[in-house]
Amino acid sequence: MMSQSSAIILFDGVCNFCNSGVNFVLDRDPKGYFRFGALQSSEAQTLLQKYDLPEDYLDSIVLIEDGNVFANSRAILRIARKLTGIWPILYWFRVIPVTISDAIYGWFARNRYDWFGKLDSCRIPTEEDRDRFI
Repeated sequence: MMSQSSAIILFDGVCNFCNSGVNFVLDRDPKGYFRFGALQSSEAQTLLQKYDLPEDYLDSIVLIEDGNVFANSRAILRIARKLTGIWPILYWFRVIPVTISDAIYGWFARNRYDWFGKLDSCRIPTEEDRDRFI
């Protein structure tokens, strides 16, 4: 499912903000390092189970990289470090204690549907991006 030179981002497939985030990463990942999967998909459920995460784990982005799992703010920072442009500089924010950065992440995650809306079903990748989705 994964090669040594790729990582998987699991995201809330019905969240408008999360889908925009996937587009953001796709546009800044020209080498195709990241692959994507909606947390609601059977493939993602299998990965969540493999890494002992709850099946209803929808309030966080999950990054699986080199056999390790990162969630919440740590996933965001690790993703940023692999993007083109100025985005890798965000990785310096890892010096902020995880309790603080995850508290901010959690507040945002709890409000994302109210602020950005929600889709009726999961995102369907475009033909050109289909190979980037699990």
